[in-house]
Amino acid sequence: MEQKLKVGILGATGMVGQRFISLLENHPWFEVVTVAASPRSAGKRYEDAVGSRWAMKTPMPAAMKDMIVYDATADIDKITSQVDFVFCAVDMKKDEIRALEEAYAKAECPVISNNSAHRGTPDVPMIIPEINDDHAEIIHAQRRRLGTKRGFIAVKSNCSLQSYVPAIHAIKDLGITKVLACTYQAISGAGKTFETMPEILDNVIPYIGGEEEKSEMEPLRLWGHIENGEIVKAESPIITSQCIRVPVLNGHTAAVFVKFAKKPTKEQLIEKLVNFSGEPQKLELPSAPKQFIQYLEEDNRPQVSLDVDYEHGMGISVGRLREDKV
Repeated sequence: MEQKLKVGILGATGMVGQRFISLLENHPWFEVVTVAASPRSAGKRYEDAVGSRWAMKTPMPAAMKDMIVYDATADIDKITSQVDFVFCAVDMKKDEIRALEEAYAKAECPVISNNSAHRGTPDVPMIIPEINDDHAEIIHAQRRRLGTKRGFIAVKSNCSLQSYVPAIHAIKDLGITKVLACTYQAISGAGKTFETMPEILDNVIPYIGGEEEKSEMEPLRLWGHIENGEIVKAESPIITSQCIRVPVLNGHTAAVFVKFAKKPTKEQLIEKLVNFSGEPQKLELPSAPKQFIQYLEEDNRPQVSLDVDYEHGMGISVGRLREDKV
């Protein structure tokens, strides 16, 4: 790409916003030119607005430190005039997020959202690129509804799904009928650190509000199809889940049990997992993992501390594939 696209980050001072900034440093396609957050951060230098809350392993990029923070809700016109699109990671009530993201879209600014507010909107694509890149076609219908030419909203799925749904997708054509998924979710998924969530230390919390419903329904939306300007959910497989918060900073783990219509061999399953790739791999996109899924033979793998950074954190590690007694 000869000229980089100019990017704004909404919610730039929070955990996810910081992650965006860290990942986009020196990106070959994108340049962060604008940051925005809540009114209490607006007008401050980015470094001052974040203060001691910088939570990334890598230092704050030097280019970001002196950038003045905009008000994400009040400065829409100023922000959209400077960027080609925005990443959204604001911490607000869901109805407020829906309104804010639509306001940016109607200002002809594409919105790529990390939030869950629009995951159920029928004409908003929720995309894991290796699974359902074709859902981007729904944007045409969304633009007709919004009355826009460039502006639209697209969202990512629940972060814990990204640890195991692609692995299920890779073997889905072998006839999966039922799935039991138990997720062991890191505190960064809640935008927390050990300092801001001391109750997780030496503890396990067996319930995360709303996560089980998302884990059971969002995969069906990913596997759905477009019909009459809406994304229609798939009817199968049947999914049940248990979502647990564990004392891990970054990296979600899942224990997944799968029932097949026919009994595949372990060798068949591993072959499909390690050979699976999607459109990002075909296009050799700069952030895409070259080997999307790796299979680890050791009984004690994968582990968060050893495997969370596989393919720069963009790949999936699978292990302990075996037949269960149920």
